Amino acid sequence: MMGTVWHFAPGVIPVALAAEEAVTAPAPRVDVPAGAKLETAVFAGGCYWGVEGVFSHVKGVRRVESGFAGGPSNRKVDYDMVSNGDTGFAEAVRVSYDPRQVSYGTLMRVFFSVIADPTALNYQGPDHGTQYRSALFPLTAGQTAAASAYLTQLGQSGLWRRKVVTKVERFSGFQLAGSDHQNFMANNPRHPYILRWDAPKLAAFKQRFPQYYSPKWAS
Repeated sequence: MMGTVWHFAPGVIPVALAAEEAVTAPAPRVDVPAGAKLETAVFAGGCYWGVEGVFSHVKGVRRVESGFAGGPSNRKVDYDMVSNGDTGFAEAVRVSYDPRQVSYGTLMRVFFSVIADPTALNYQGPDHGTQYRSALFPLTAGQTAAASAYLTQLGQSGLWRRKVVTKVERFSGFQLAGSDHQNFMANNPRHPYILRWDAPKLAAFKQRFPQYYSPKWAS
């Protein structure tokens, strides 16, 4: 992310650097029944810029916010603190969505298809450390059941050569990142990091799941 040191000339991006390979994850066998009110889901999947960027284009998603989850509930943190990798927090996003239009299971399917590699332990792309781990933070019993079942389903799917290591973690609260990290992909489409690591994720989402793609950005 911002702390990444790039060792190539301006405008030149090595071919060796590539975003996570997109897959088409299976539809979840266990999902959360649709309710009439907006629901919230929390995901950690590496740098939150791209996670937020993709989820912001999912039909039925009303709002996506970047922040931190997974650490002690009584500790206040910011980007610099979490970047040290010793707080227990992970970069995460909070997604507000209409379950009548998109389910929690569909959000997980998109997440593991084009956003996060569930076999990468404590890293995604160029970002390494526990703060970049992939994790699901269920907020309800229904989400917990669906998340646990889906990770088992993915592990049996044969989509990846390595073992699925993404965990379901206890939700202890969500802390917003600074305003300069919100809507980062929308506000900085030509940023080198966005072009290399996150734009391909959004393109893969649009290509693989056109039925879920919205050209408008969620707020």
